[in-house]
Amino acid sequence: MALKHLPKSMPRPFNPSQLRCTHHLESLALRQGWRLIAGCDESGRGALLGPLYAAAVILDSAKRIAGVDDCKKLTAGERERLAVEIRAKAVAWQVVAISAEDVDALNVYEASRQGMLRALQALSPAPDFILTDAMPLRTAGVDFCIPHRAIIHGDARSVSIAAASILAKVARDGHLDQLDRVYPRYGLAKNKGYGTREHLDALSRFGPCPEHRKTYQPVKDYLLPLFPLAAQA
Repeated sequence: MALKHLPKSMPRPFNPSQLRCTHHLESLALRQGWRLIAGCDESGRGALLGPLYAAAVILDSAKRIAGVDDCKKLTAGERERLAVEIRAKAVAWQVVAISAEDVDALNVYEASRQGMLRALQALSPAPDFILTDAMPLRTAGVDFCIPHRAIIHGDARSVSIAAASILAKVARDGHLDQLDRVYPRYGLAKNKGYGTREHLDALSRFGPCPEHRKTYQPVKDYLLPLFPLAAQA
């Protein structure tokens, strides 16, 4: 059984910022008989450094949380406040990390999928329907055992997916703050591992550290003996 009457794509031209994050998809699933509806999303897919984080959340329909939205539309303070409330009110939630080494080994798309699957499999109770942010839960040609629907721009449309995006983002940002103390030259507390000018300048001066994703450009251009993979003091 699958969610009906949902467009698989949005009309073009289209501005994602115009989307509203609502309970519509969750309500539709509830009307079709599903009871435990999980949302899942990831954070850090485009970063040059650090783990990719994925989260899965089953929200309690009786405990609405005001202000949940795509994490990219929220301030750091709003995300942190909402993350506390989501963890307190959710039926279940899980956050997992996929290391930079595993991102390189799997490729970032598959690492995102595996992170979501691990987070979903760790939920207790288990969901009976899943909404993902545009990620099909199909691996090695086999669908995930729980019915699911990949929603384009899901983090801007579904409160469950948005809640997962917030938990993943807050957890990853906290980890990057810790890595900043180990590798201070890259400005990680500010750029969170993304390719800002400051980060790229440091990469060109000091080379990669062990937390950089070696298969990403321009990181792999600097993998030379001149730049030993050691923590930068």
